Amino acid sequence: MNPLEPAAPPQLGTRMAQSTKSRAQRVVMRLGAAGTAVAFLVLGLADPATAHVSVEPSTTAAGAYAVLEFSVSHGCGDAPTTGLTIQIPSGINAATPTRDPLWTAEKRVIELEPPVTDAHGNEVTQRVESVTFTTQEPLVDGLRDTVQLSVQIPETAAEGSTLVFPVIQRCQGAEAAWIEVPEAGLDEDELKLPAPSFTVTAGDASPSPAAEPAADVVADAGSSPSATSAGPAEVGPSAVTLLALGAGVLGMLLGGAALALQRRSR
Repeated sequence: MNPLEPAAPPQLGTRMAQSTKSRAQRVVMRLGAAGTAVAFLVLGLADPATAHVSVEPSTTAAGAYAVLEFSVSHGCGDAPTTGLTIQIPSGINAATPTRDPLWTAEKRVIELEPPVTDAHGNEVTQRVESVTFTTQEPLVDGLRDTVQLSVQIPETAAEGSTLVFPVIQRCQGAEAAWIEVPEAGLDEDELKLPAPSFTVTAGDASPSPAAEPAADVVADAGSSPSATSAGPAEVGPSAVTLLALGAGVLGMLLGGAALALQRRSR
């Protein structure tokens, strides 16, 4: 160094290093915040899909015995939910509610005219038209709960056909009728109050008896809602969910890096 040149202040190098670290910390923290914001944004976009009363079958195979889980995660506006009435579509012979300590189940049975014969050769004169679940502990808006039914999917149901389960959601001082079914060429997402439904798949050779409903009422008849005023759950995480989780993890990693840089600068 030239002895004639003035020496640089001793704190200059330290200040420059600290300034560089501060800028790096700000960049990392901003990236972490951005990652977290993306996660919330993606999850926010997924929220509307959970706003419907929906049904998740344990199986969709024709002729199989299935447990149908109906879920609700909202009230009628802000009003808490006190009951759900599920209409059983024509072709399903019996419906057996799963016992639940928070819900009381009541079946509405109708006469069959004329009687029908079931797969075992027994004459059936009645069928379950609907099942109503009521609770003495109202489900407040924003909390999720489920009720279950055990049914046999009709053996004669064609592969690709849709089984529709219209639901009346009763709340304190209000109700919502989840009974809409898309007409031909329309998408269910275009409906305001779509009825829970699922698509039937090809039948298995040996349906599982685990979900077989009690043979108290079996039949095929009765009315079903019209196509205009009647009717992944998901298997594994969706792409939207995976994207949200990835963005959240990225945000946490970047936030941790910013914290580490901040500690080193002290």
